[in-house]
Amino acid sequence: MNNLGITVIGAGLAGCELALQLAARSFKVRLIDQKPVQRNPAQNSESLCELVCSNSFRGASLTNAVGLIKEEMRILGSYVMRAAQAARVPAGGALAVDRDLFSNTMTMWVKDHPNIESISQHVEALPQERPLVVATGPLTGEAFAADLQRNLGKDSIAYYDAISPIISADSINWERVFLASRWDKGENDQDRRAYVNCPLARDEYYQLISDIRCAEKVPPREFEDPKYFEGCLPIEVMVDRGERTLAFGPLKPVGLVNPRTSKRPYAVVQLRAENASATAYNIVGFQTRMVQRDQLRIIQSIPGLEQAHIERYGSVHRNTFIDSPNVLDTTLRCKVDPDLWFAGQITGVEGYVESSACGLIAALLIDDVYNNRTPNLPPDTTALGSLIRYLSVPRRDFQPTNVTFALFPPLESSSSRRKRAERSEAMAARAIDALQIWWNQRANFPSAGASIQGYPDEVLGS
Repeated sequence: MNNLGITVIGAGLAGCELALQLAARSFKVRLIDQKPVQRNPAQNSESLCELVCSNSFRGASLTNAVGLIKEEMRILGSYVMRAAQAARVPAGGALAVDRDLFSNTMTMWVKDHPNIESISQHVEALPQERPLVVATGPLTGEAFAADLQRNLGKDSIAYYDAISPIISADSINWERVFLASRWDKGENDQDRRAYVNCPLARDEYYQLISDIRCAEKVPPREFEDPKYFEGCLPIEVMVDRGERTLAFGPLKPVGLVNPRTSKRPYAVVQLRAENASATAYNIVGFQTRMVQRDQLRIIQSIPGLEQAHIERYGSVHRNTFIDSPNVLDTTLRCKVDPDLWFAGQITGVEGYVESSACGLIAALLIDDVYNNRTPNLPPDTTALGSLIRYLSVPRRDFQPTNVTFALFPPLESSSSRRKRAERSEAMAARAIDALQIWWNQRANFPSAGASIQGYPDEVLGS
């Protein structure tokens, strides 16, 4: 076992999960958090692991990716999942929790663990200590973020994410759309399949503009100053600049000819492949603050997307995150400082569950490295493996993501004709089987598959 000391900055979901996992493996952890010395604008309580937005960990079913990743985390002994189960409240098909009970439970486990030193301190610059893990979350303080930028490079940090919706390829009506890249620049069929085009007639375009303008929007939170990037504006902001703005922007038809009419459409909603297998597409230029029900209604009004199944809804909000594909290697280590690690939402994962999952996997990778083992990620067919690998895939415009089945490698071609629910079930079964094999193999190494200890029976009700 390794008694190495390691410093973790940030005691949110990722930081606490990581600290407890490392402590269970005999690391001596210094967990630094600004509470109660200081809070960020979203924080209200003195507890660690505070849920500052919803109290929901989202869907529980294995037929959606977030339900699957929670099950994978349970298999790996996640503290967050155990605390969430202990604090669970009725929420239909979702996992929702009593906020106070959840946070208090996690705080108790952290404070009472003999291998964790919990320190209250406002950090404005990277400490010199190594190994060091940064898990400061989406509301990282301005001074600390600026210091990160100085250390990582001038283009390494973003302060807002602007996310377009992602839809399943099998929910597209292929009889109404056409495949083509602008000016027919694709060199082969795979290149051309990278873009799906939904042609709009003049009246369809102006109806879309009207629908976007009238849709309900999620208002900025009190601490959010919506300073948008000009190159990635919410679609409703572009609409407010003029009815023809989209026709000269992301919906411009220039360079595209509909092969069914041999004419250029009045406007085009373009979808870009989200993965190499083109099982999912994001809607180009549709980053938005629209509420989800209006997103769905408007997307399904677009020709060819009448039955669109949304894998991920669009959003725009303040979110400090690093350009992980350029900053980190495949194991969440800083490329220019191998003893500097990152975990949680600051890496570009999105949501409570994904943040916790990132903290869990970071702990396992850290345990591998400092016990002289080759870092061992879960298979890419698992939710955990596919999510972490997303962070290292080079892309022109890296944006945070939730876990979705679009991140997974596709099933065998013979399985691709299954209905969506059947395919999701098959992907979940494949993931669980692969994870169990991987986890059992890790158990052969000292500490690598360490069981979790210290769960109070009176909290868990067991």
